[in-house]
Amino acid sequence: MVTLTGQTLTFAEVRKVLFDGEKVIYSEESMRKVQESRKAVEKIVAEERVVYGITTGFGKFSDVFIGKDDVEALQLNLIRSHACGVGEPFPEVVSRAMILLRANALLKGFSGVRPVVIERLLDLVNAGIHPVIPQQGSLGASGDLAPLSHLALVLIGEGEVFYKGERTSAIQALTKEAIFPITLTAKEGLALINGTQAMTAMGVVAYLEAEKLAYQTELIASVTIEGLRGIIDAFDEDIQLARGYREQVEVAKRIRTHLSDSSLTTKQGELRVQDAYSIRCIPQVHGATWQTLNYVKEKLEIEMNAATDNPLIFDDGEKVLSGGNFHGQPIAFAMDFLGIAMAELANISERRIERLVNPQLNDLPPFLSPEPGLQSGAMIMQYVAAALVSENKTLAHPASVDSIPSSANQEDHVSMGTIGARHAYQIITNTRQVLAIEAICGMQAAEIRGIEKMAKATSSFLEEGRKIVPFISEDRVFSKDIEAMNTWLKVGIFNFNTSLSKEQKLS
Repeated sequence: MVTLTGQTLTFAEVRKVLFDGEKVIYSEESMRKVQESRKAVEKIVAEERVVYGITTGFGKFSDVFIGKDDVEALQLNLIRSHACGVGEPFPEVVSRAMILLRANALLKGFSGVRPVVIERLLDLVNAGIHPVIPQQGSLGASGDLAPLSHLALVLIGEGEVFYKGERTSAIQALTKEAIFPITLTAKEGLALINGTQAMTAMGVVAYLEAEKLAYQTELIASVTIEGLRGIIDAFDEDIQLARGYREQVEVAKRIRTHLSDSSLTTKQGELRVQDAYSIRCIPQVHGATWQTLNYVKEKLEIEMNAATDNPLIFDDGEKVLSGGNFHGQPIAFAMDFLGIAMAELANISERRIERLVNPQLNDLPPFLSPEPGLQSGAMIMQYVAAALVSENKTLAHPASVDSIPSSANQEDHVSMGTIGARHAYQIITNTRQVLAIEAICGMQAAEIRGIEKMAKATSSFLEEGRKIVPFISEDRVFSKDIEAMNTWLKVGIFNFNTSLSKEQKLS
């Protein structure tokens, strides 16, 4: 059971809720803060004070006063009018993450919602009811307005959801779980949609997949090193310490651990003096990606526990302040950095694939073909990797450098953070496909060299990998092999990060 406090949500807890189906409850202390904040909103409405979003319209309409008889209509109109997202829906796991993060933010007690709003959000998580939320339409400032409006629709019994493997109407799913829709009152609609939970949820899921993939690249690269009889000296700890980056040191250590008992690695001068950069510089390049991942994780952990709506209520309602915590710039930068860092893992992986298949760069059968000339082997797999890498380069253009004014120029600078998060996720998806191709080619090369000469860690990987993709003894439809390997990597059953403790894996 995960207890939300609005302050302490961790990646380990998010992982349990998203992927293990862990149930969620709220902290009683946090809910008391929510109740106090709600009293302040009700007092503002009763006194007909002019406070943005409570007794006024929104955006450019912030100067339009709304009387207490119309506050419910104001919130309903807000949700319906703002639910205008387009495109394919977010993955169901991202929708689940959005609900979780929105509930956690409201539990901070700065938003002025009734406890029932948070209770309904947790009902959705615990019942596995996930709103259908279109991916496109958020500018990443004023909050993720369009995506979160589609989430809020479900609370009032409107919109669509994913429920038990099917896409259905929200009211049907709610009825089956005996969950009653609510009527949103003052401030509640705005509190639900004025935040960064779409980009943050997408970012959290992207990060979790990126972290897993970053470990996988190291073991797959280790297999490639064996297939190419790479020089292990480049991974010596003294080299890494001489530069001083912790992540570089750790990558090299994991590579040495994976290859500690290999008979296929070489020493400098034994076959050649130096390897190409795509082998020799793995600690430096992969280490830099880990630096970025650590930065991204830090920002996401802050944002997961942040109050990001507007206005915020302090001092039992004595201080109600309009600000800009909904602006997604910190996450926008983090998502752009994440996309760039993961694109580089694909970039260097594709260069290792080229070294595995190019007969001018190794002493292996050309294109790892079982019958060079008659059979093409892995020739076109490298083409596919190159195409994916090229696509990543276009996706890696920073979304955060763009801004388009909205709401009659009232909202004149926006982050585009949700676009950055979506692009980062697509880059990670493409990168996994490239790594799947390297895994197939690396296994083929290492097996040609001799399984008995491989390290324990890499031979174990090959043994399990061969249950997914057989040895290439003749040409076949390799797209099926790539997809099978990609699925295996995504599921991540195999223990790729063998050198990590259980505590490190869950941190």
